[in-house]
Amino acid sequence: MTHREMKRRDLLTLGGGLVLAGAARAQQRPKLDAGFRPLFDGVDLKGWHPHPRSLAQPSLGHWVVQDGIIVGAQDPPGSGIGSYLVTDDTFADFELEIEARPDWPADTGVLVRTNAQGNIGFQCLIDHRPHGGLAGFYGNGLGNWHAWAYSFTAEKDKDGKVVRLIPGPAQEPTRGNTTVPLDYAAPVETFLRVWKPGGWNRFRIRSVGELPHLTTWINGEKIAEFDVARLHAPKWDPQAALAKIGRAGHIALEVHSNGPKDPLGKDRWAPGNVCRWRNIGIKVLG
Repeated sequence: MTHREMKRRDLLTLGGGLVLAGAARAQQRPKLDAGFRPLFDGVDLKGWHPHPRSLAQPSLGHWVVQDGIIVGAQDPPGSGIGSYLVTDDTFADFELEIEARPDWPADTGVLVRTNAQGNIGFQCLIDHRPHGGLAGFYGNGLGNWHAWAYSFTAEKDKDGKVVRLIPGPAQEPTRGNTTVPLDYAAPVETFLRVWKPGGWNRFRIRSVGELPHLTTWINGEKIAEFDVARLHAPKWDPQAALAKIGRAGHIALEVHSNGPKDPLGKDRWAPGNVCRWRNIGIKVLG
C-alpha cells in the first residue's frame, strides 16, 4: 500500500471510533511498562471525548481507531480546522506513556493538567513541522511561553518521506510567544541518535507538583526537564494559571488549526495529513 493510499484509508471514516474484530483486538493490547494502566484499549475511544479548539471553530475533528491506533486529522481534511481528544478522567501527579507517529508536517502535542476542553494546560511539544520543537514544553493559554532548546526542519526523499531531522535554534516564526530556558536539555546529538524519523517514537511525560515539574523522555532517553514553579515570563501568572487548571487536569491530544492568517500556513498541517497514537498508559504517583 502506498503512502498516499494509507492516508486515504485513514481519512475514510469520520466521527466515532472503529471497532476491531476479535483477532485484531487481541493483537492490539497496549504494550506498557510495569505499573502503567491503559488509557486506550486499542479498540475504541472509550474514556476519551473530542472537543473543538474554540467556539469559532466548532468541529469535533476526525478521531478514529484503526488497527489499534488513534488517528487524528483536521475535519474536513485540509480545512485548517483542528480539535482535541481529551480524557474523561483527570490526574494530578503521574507519568504518561504514549507512542506517536505524525506525518510531516503535522503540528501536534500532548497536553497535561489541561481543562475539560483541552485548550489550556502544559503541552509537551510534538511540532513535527518546519521550525517545530519536540519534547519541550509550551504554556497553552498559560502565558504562551516556550521552554525548549532546539527546533527542526526535515530532509525528505524523492517520495516525500522524512529521512532525517535537521536541527536549528529554538526560534518560533510566530508572534507573541516568549522563549525561556529549560532546566535540562539533552544535547541535540543525543536527541538525533534516539529519534526514529518517520517511525514510532515513545514519549514518557512526568508531571509532579502543584505548579508541575515536567520531564520528558523519548525512546528511554531523558530529553527535557522544566520546573514551572521557577518560571519567569512576561505573561505568566502562576495563581491565575492554577485558577484555570486546578491541581489535577485532563490529558489531551492535539490536531492544530492553520487558518488563512496563520504565518506557517500549510507548513503547520498539510492537507490530508494525520497524526497517529498508540500504547497510551498512565502511572499515578503519590
